[in-house]
This record gives sequence, structure tokens and C-alpha cells, in this order.
Amino acid sequence: PHSQHPAPPELYPHVLSSAASDVDKRQARGRVAGSVEGTDVPTRPFRLDDVETWHETADVLIVGYGAAGACAAIEAAQAGAETLVLERASGGGGTTAIAGGVIYLGGGTRVQKACGIEDSAEEMLRYLTASTPDPDPDKFRRYAEGSVDHFEWLVSQGVPFKDAMHEHRVTQPENDDCLFWSGNEKSWPYREIARPAPRGHKVQGQGDAGPVLFARLHEAAMRSGVRVQYDTRVQRLVLDDEGGVAGVIARQQGEDRALRARRGVILCAGGFAMNDAMRRRHLSRIDGMAMPIGNPYDDGTGLRLGLSARGAGIHLDEYHITVPYYPPESLTFGILVNGQGQRFIAEDAYHGRIGEIASRQPQGKVYLIVDEPIFGRPIIEGFEIAAVEESIADLEAALALPPLTLQRTLEHFNRHAALGEDPVLHKQPAWLRPITEPPFAAYDLSFGKAPYMAFSLGGLWTRATGEVLTEDGEIVDGLFAAGRSCCGISRSAEGYVSGTSIGDATFFGRLAGRAAAARGDADERSTG
Repeated sequence: PHSQHPAPPELYPHVLSSAASDVDKRQARGRVAGSVEGTDVPTRPFRLDDVETWHETADVLIVGYGAAGACAAIEAAQAGAETLVLERASGGGGTTAIAGGVIYLGGGTRVQKACGIEDSAEEMLRYLTASTPDPDPDKFRRYAEGSVDHFEWLVSQGVPFKDAMHEHRVTQPENDDCLFWSGNEKSWPYREIARPAPRGHKVQGQGDAGPVLFARLHEAAMRSGVRVQYDTRVQRLVLDDEGGVAGVIARQQGEDRALRARRGVILCAGGFAMNDAMRRRHLSRIDGMAMPIGNPYDDGTGLRLGLSARGAGIHLDEYHITVPYYPPESLTFGILVNGQGQRFIAEDAYHGRIGEIASRQPQGKVYLIVDEPIFGRPIIEGFEIAAVEESIADLEAALALPPLTLQRTLEHFNRHAALGEDPVLHKQPAWLRPITEPPFAAYDLSFGKAPYMAFSLGGLWTRATGEVLTEDGEIVDGLFAAGRSCCGISRSAEGYVSGTSIGDATFFGRLAGRAAAARGDADERSTG
């Protein structure tokens, strides 16, 4: 989890130092007369007829400069569109620049082949489709079938990937290894639905590599001729009489300005995890129980702007939630039990799937039971040891579990683990061993007590190419969205996979940039 500024200035000081001068140059060209009433209400659109003068005009306006905005900008500019990005912060990066830099890619990437991994677009699509109860067929198919090409496109933009597999069970490699198991591919029931393959591709870099990824995308955007204005808060969309999007009202250095988009506006302004009111309204089950993660500007502005133009929001009650008690990977040999002393999930599942199912246990009570050989301290701070005892019976009593429940659970588990099987929850044999050597310890993973973390997954309803859709499935003319401002590949807490957020943002950001650039100019459409 991070809450610092989304753009580490030491990585790209040229971005921050150029921001003020860019704004000053644009200021000299003119002003919007007076102040626009209600500019701090993104759900209230501004009428085109009320625009007195356009401060600036571009073919494509992009709201937000994280991974989605950068990729949209690169593609739009390379398609010949004059592209202007409006970023609220004093530098680019968004949540990507404070993330691990993991991208979910498969189908036979260069790294997969170098590591001896067999994969196909069909298996990747089968797995992703099984990860949510409501897959978008066109988005999921395009993402799987275009994954290898997207990998090569990222490489062509200067994004580095090391041809190395990380063999340990981690939330992400801390070294510069690339390929690792970042989801539930080997866990039941997914391993019976699609042939397992590791698809988490971490950008080459020590520790969190999100800053490296964004720095390379920013450099590519600058080479492509993209202009970026920082310290620019887009507050309202400008709509014409037919509901089409003609531009935006933005605040720069305390003044409201009207900026026109000849071909389209692309919303890439992040999710709403950091908006307290929206979190209470849409994610009430986890609000106050899990720490929201994201950058400070994940406040739902993109979603609210889209709603103002009749865009529909979908899966607004969905989220990613995690309780990352591993590494160390040895803790995977333990068992998770609820307040009745019963197991409820195979412990080899992805930490996000574990977090969701654990959070739904009765009264939220969850304990991780380990013995001496597998004991270890979680890397993430905040996991407390609830009890340590010399026998399971004493541990059961110390946790105030119903008599004999934990004892019987472990007796059944140990008997089958010794045979390399888990007939109840189907844990992989590689993670099975009897828990028999004292002392025995219980980590408290209870919901609301252990360090659960979450962010929003829902957003605007869009086509795969980014066009924002109304509740009736109609296209909002001139409006596109990508990244967390819309609902993409990641749309289920139980099936979330590390790498799908940045993967989705970069892949569909590109499609949105191309689609927006391909639209004719507003003047041409009005006369054609």
C-alpha cells in the first residue's frame, strides 16, 4: 500500500520542471471570461452554448496521465492526432508509478518461451473467463489474443523485461525477475478449467517497478509528440445539444478554462478507492474494514465525469481485497480456519481470493494455524500472533473455538496430507504436509483486524475500444474511457489476478487512443 505522491520526482525531473512553463505558455493565449459556476461537481455537465471562448483546442484530450493515459496518448499521437493530456498532479504516473509494475500477459510471450513455459491465447482466455461471473466476451477475447503483440509493443516503447522465472510463492518478485505465478492458475478449481501457466510479467527492476514502467511510457509519449499539462484539474465535460462531448472545463492555477476536443475525450483518471463518500456508498461491506490503496487522486472523478454524459457505471460494488500474509511461502503449508475451527479455502490460492473469502467468514474470524517447521514472520507488518501453545487442544481453547473443532479439523487434514491429498479443498500436493510438530501458533487474520487492503474495480461501461456506453447500450459521442475509470478485465474479488490492472490499463488505453484518433473532426462531422 502506498499513499505518497504518484510521481517520484527523482525518476523524471524533466516532467515536473516542464509543467509550470507549459501552463504559463498556454495561459498567455487567452482566458475563459469569469469563473464557471459549479466546476467542482463533475456529475454536472457544462453546455456547449455557454462556452464563451475556447482556451485551447486539440484533436484528443486525455484526462489523467497514468499507464492508461500514457498508452492512449502514444497511440493517438502516432495515429496523427494532436494529443493533449491533462493531469491533476504536478507530475505523471498515477497509481502505476507507485505499484509493483506487474502486467498480466500470456499466450506465449518471449519471456514465457525463454523460461520453457507453454501457453496459448485459448488457455489464457479460458482462465480469465472463469475468473469472473460476468466476463465481457469482446474485451476478454481481444486481451488474450492480443497479449503477445502487446508485450512486444511495450518492449518497443523501451519497457524492459528480464527472461527469468521467479520460482517462489510471492505477491511479486522483490528482485528483477520477470515471470511468476500471479493468480489462481494452479489452484482449484481453475487448474481443472484451463491449463496452468505463469503470466505475471514484472517490469525489470528491483522492488516496485511501476516507476520504471511509467518512466519508459512517458519517454515514448514525449517522442510521439504528446503534450502534457500538469496541475490541471478537469472538473466538467462540455456537452453539445445532442449529448455529445465537445471538450472539458478544467482549472489551471486557480482559473477555469475551456478546452476543446475535435475528435474525443478519453477518461483515464483512475478509480474511486480514495473517495470516502463513494466508498461508503458502493463498497460499504469493506469500508472501514480494509485499508484503501491507490494514489490520492483515485477519487472517482473519471467515473463521475462519465456519468454526467449519461455513461453507465457497472460493477461499482466490486473490489480487489487482499490479506497478504505470505511471503514467507512456508506459511502456505499452514491451514486457514474460521471461528468454528473449520477450513474454508485451499491455502495455495492467490492472496486476493483468500482475502475475499476470508472476509466473508462468520463474524470475520479467521486464523492461520502453523507449527514449528513452517512458522515465519509475514513481510507485511500488522499480522499478530493470537496464541502459541504446545498442543492443538490448548491452541483451540486459547482461541475460544468450539471444543474439538480445531482438533478434528487438523486430524482430518493431517491424515490426508500425509498421503499427499486434500479431498475437501483440493490444495496442491506440493503444499501439503501434516501440522504435527509443536509449538503450534495461530496468526490472527480476522477481517477488520489483520491488514486487509482494497481498491475499487467497477467503473464506466465501455466497448473494448473505449467508447463509453449509456444504460441503454448507446455510445456517448466523443467520450472514451480506459484504466480504472472504466470496468475492464478485473471485475471480481474472488477472481482478481495481479497484473490485470496495469495490463488492462495499458492494453485498452491503446485501443481507446486509436479509436479516438480515428474519429473525424467535430467540424467535419457537423458538415458531413
